[in-house]
Amino acid sequence: MILVPGGRGQLGHDLAALSSDVRAVSSAELDVTAVSPADLAGAAAVINCAAYTAVDAAETDEDRAFEVNAVGPGLLAEACASVGIPLIHVSTDYVFSGDGTRPYEPSDPVGPKSAYGRTKLEGERRVLDAGGWVVRTSWVYGVNGSNFVKTIAALESSRPSLSVVDDQLGSPTWSHDLAAGLLELVSVLPSQRLLHATGGGETTWFRFAQAIFEELGADPARVQPCTTADFPRPAPRPAYSVLSGAAWAAAGLRPLPHWRSALSEAFKAGVVAPRTGAAPLE
Repeated sequence: MILVPGGRGQLGHDLAALSSDVRAVSSAELDVTAVSPADLAGAAAVINCAAYTAVDAAETDEDRAFEVNAVGPGLLAEACASVGIPLIHVSTDYVFSGDGTRPYEPSDPVGPKSAYGRTKLEGERRVLDAGGWVVRTSWVYGVNGSNFVKTIAALESSRPSLSVVDDQLGSPTWSHDLAAGLLELVSVLPSQRLLHATGGGETTWFRFAQAIFEELGADPARVQPCTTADFPRPAPRPAYSVLSGAAWAAAGLRPLPHWRSALSEAFKAGVVAPRTGAAPLE
């Protein structure tokens, strides 16, 4: 059995959908900040999806974010090590500064600029110190829960046009593909313990939004580009957060599909509910 703390989110949902051997549990069922070896009874491996992901809120709530993103993974890693089962911990592109110009390798220097990134980085360190595996990913969306794809789809049906940031570059990742990759990782457990797994290719939020419009059958010209400065947020966003999948492939793991083809598959899978009877906006 593969135990998945934080299993009620989009990634945990897809892990459970892909394997009958997955037991996805909520934070109420298993609190990683108070986990003990006894909580892992029956598990052959753990994939930790529990996280404090409210990026902007973390700027004023860093203590709580630290508990969930750093202390919890550390305790979970120690518990796993004590009973001899592998832990795979999911992390983020936010551990990097975002000042890069080429895809980040796992070994590249880190330098988070947000509270969220700092807490996730400390969680990585604690997991690696205890002998676990860390997988960084980015721009995740899925059928379950809220995400960028669903937000853009809702805005498409309610606004004649919208502006989306065009100066942040990253790799959208369908949670279904990431879940499949993590399950493969459990079966391989390579010597490389820090890896990156994202959708292939790269794009901006603006071009991502245009692709979503295309999938909806809407005119992508209704999406207009803007800058990060046009929409200031409490937490700084990485301007560049493309993660290299070279180490993932070198470990014998299958690369995740290209982000654009994955988006089409996600729509077929129902990431956005089909619309009936609604006339398109003019």
